[in-house]
Amino acid sequence: MGKRIVSDILNEPDAYFVVQAVTDVLNSERERRAKFYNDITEDEKIEFINGEIVVHSPVKLGHNFATSMLSRALSIYVGKNDLGFVGIEKIMITLSRNDYEPDICFFRKEKSINFGKDQTLFPSPDFVVEIVSPSTERRDKGVKFKDYQAHSVEEYWIIDPEHETLEQYHLNGEEYELVLKSGDGTVTSFAIPGFQIPVRAIFNEEENLNAIRQF
Repeated sequence: MGKRIVSDILNEPDAYFVVQAVTDVLNSERERRAKFYNDITEDEKIEFINGEIVVHSPVKLGHNFATSMLSRALSIYVGKNDLGFVGIEKIMITLSRNDYEPDICFFRKEKSINFGKDQTLFPSPDFVVEIVSPSTERRDKGVKFKDYQAHSVEEYWIIDPEHETLEQYHLNGEEYELVLKSGDGTVTSFAIPGFQIPVRAIFNEEENLNAIRQF
């Protein structure tokens, strides 16, 4: 997609002016981003997206429950098999233009082994989960989808706690491929070797505990 956009711009006679205007905007964004880093605290869930600061509202119980169920299973499995690091909610990942705090993210050991205890900004993960809500769904399926894809996040799960469904995307070349969209069955991760879990285990305590016992 990026190559196509560049080609489209270069076919225009005012290409230089378009590039200059974009450069000016990005330079202004860079200044706001530096101030953002200086002002943020641990008390808020906050992101920097396309030059704007996005502060998140408190989540509903269903959102919190799905996050807790999946993060528990992931943390136990990853820890037991010494695969890397699972980050939950307040881990800020820094991409080329934007900064996000995904609901859940995973870094393989070759990345996470270099993390420090006082680290606050993190590189692109290998796996990301976003739990959608009415206020975040457009971003989770829009700008974040495109950004994670562009920065080679290998696997992206979008979970809808209201309808109790999961969408699993896997990076195929430069674009995400939808592998699974369901409220049932088993989901098997590409980025986390050997990790699989019933979709219902994200939304049901008993199913979750049964899945964990199989690890």
